[in-house]
Amino acid sequence: MNRSGRMRVGLLGVLGVSALLLALSGGASPDPRADEYVVIAYNDLGMHCMNEDFSEIAILPPFNTLRAQVLKKGGSPDIIKEEVLVEYSIPSNSRSADKTNFWKYAPALLGVALPVDIGLAGKGMRGTLDPVGEPEEYWEAVGIPITPIDDMGRLDPYPVGEVVVYKEGVEVARTQTIVPVSQELSCSLCHSGPGISMETDILRDHDRLHGTSLESQKPVLCASCHADPALGAPGQPGVSMFSHAIHSAHADRVGDINLANDCYACHPGVRTQCHRGVHLARGVECIDCHGDMTAVGSTSRTPWIDEPRCSDCHSRPGFDFEEPGKLYKDSRGHGGILCMTCHGSPHAILPAVTEADNRQAIRLQGHPGRLDTCTVCHTSTPSEPFFHSLED
Repeated sequence: MNRSGRMRVGLLGVLGVSALLLALSGGASPDPRADEYVVIAYNDLGMHCMNEDFSEIAILPPFNTLRAQVLKKGGSPDIIKEEVLVEYSIPSNSRSADKTNFWKYAPALLGVALPVDIGLAGKGMRGTLDPVGEPEEYWEAVGIPITPIDDMGRLDPYPVGEVVVYKEGVEVARTQTIVPVSQELSCSLCHSGPGISMETDILRDHDRLHGTSLESQKPVLCASCHADPALGAPGQPGVSMFSHAIHSAHADRVGDINLANDCYACHPGVRTQCHRGVHLARGVECIDCHGDMTAVGSTSRTPWIDEPRCSDCHSRPGFDFEEPGKLYKDSRGHGGILCMTCHGSPHAILPAVTEADNRQAIRLQGHPGRLDTCTVCHTSTPSEPFFHSLED
């Protein structure tokens, strides 16, 4: 072997094949541990829901939100807030409008005619993430109109999204994460009748109990009367909030179905498993954090605002958990890193029981679970101890 051959072998031994490819290409390598930048992405809720049919009732539209943090590795990594382009795509789901009738009924339900495959916030099935925060701390694509049906017509509530970061036109980092969505809203477990749809049965029950005439007004957006913070809908004065109405009305009925998890009578679900993180693996059920349906339906609670806090159960000397006044999904720690960046999405806290949710962590650090390998972001393992706080 000549001298140049020995040099190449030596370089491969020191850097590895992936790092050598990085050095030659000036962009991201197949192995993210060799890259100068790292991107970590996640869904903001852990599972988004949508109606299967919008011709009679609409509870939730197709509306998924993807977030990411971009860091430049170093002894103290820098959170990248500008000078990069962050793009997303969902390779298995390049389109949505032929998989749902949402676009057909959106004008009647929401008063807006949407372009094909464009969601309520203007995002499509691929596009860019926008910088968010004060100062800008992460990147976000709000309202991706994805359905749980892939381009081959297969049901998949855990489609895999790609997030790619470009600097000056060169790819510098990429990752994969789940863009979860389900239509498993199982109202048909109770609402059915001969010769009528599940939705018509719901509207007839509402008309009979509350003196309304909703059946003749189809399609009906529930949030047009019942305020719903999930949609930013103010509702009508004197009408209960949607979450209060649904949970309170069904609290004394849902037990008759005899499900192992009463929440899955409406929330996804027996097949989907909305709740699929490490808490499930350790025997923690939905009601252990959220309370029962009566508690969730209490008018003393503001839906989507008053939520369980990690510190309700977790405590450790010298450790902080959520920031005051912020939910877990919006809280930061460790010098501005979002909690979700290391721990994963709500309801899918790492390690999850689903293989797809663990894929990003395995790619970044070689094993599932929360990101606990310092060199995912640091160029070397810091010598000082790690503390779980915003200022650390």
